[in-house]
Amino acid sequence: MKKYLLSGVAALGLLAAGAASAADLPSRKGPVVAPIYAPVFTWTGFYVGANAGYGFGNVNAAGFANVGDLDGFVGGGQVGYNYQIGQFVIGAEADFQGADLSSGNNLGLVNVKTEWYGTVRARAGVAFDRFLVYATGGWAYGNVKTSFPGLVGPFAFNSDRTHTGGFAVGAGLEYAFTNNLIGGVEYMYVDLGEKNILGAATKVGTDFSVVRARLSYKF
Repeated sequence: MKKYLLSGVAALGLLAAGAASAADLPSRKGPVVAPIYAPVFTWTGFYVGANAGYGFGNVNAAGFANVGDLDGFVGGGQVGYNYQIGQFVIGAEADFQGADLSSGNNLGLVNVKTEWYGTVRARAGVAFDRFLVYATGGWAYGNVKTSFPGLVGPFAFNSDRTHTGGFAVGAGLEYAFTNNLIGGVEYMYVDLGEKNILGAATKVGTDFSVVRARLSYKF
């Protein structure tokens, strides 16, 4: 009996030694692979783009009567920079627009046009991941062209003045389709102010609303 007990103890010792040696061997498991996370989108960065839309508004013509409303196509380009702080986004943008905003009275005696304008504005908004809702406002400038098509020869008169004391305010919504391509829609009110064209008693200016679609590339 003692012989069998000694044999069992010896066998258990050999098994324990084998298990310890196996534990010391290098593991055959592969290296631990760290999880890959998609980069978080940020609105921070420079961007350039183009826009197109429709404008409609008023002709402010002191000294003239029955001058019609202003409307027509608007299109151009924008460049700007955004900086994101948490959920908030601040930035600045400048744009330059070609326009076909024209007006005239029922008799066709006075025509007023704005053929181009531009703005330099601050922007501030709230980001919901790839959506951005923002407000914007700043300085506006542009041309106001006044003509009297019924007057010819020595009576003809045309005025093309550049207005630099205007302002623009608006709001918009943008969505980042990719990390670089951003689309949006925007409303803006632009007032170019008034300037004298035939003395202090005759002032002409335009103010108008613009609804436009935007497409920008963010670097």
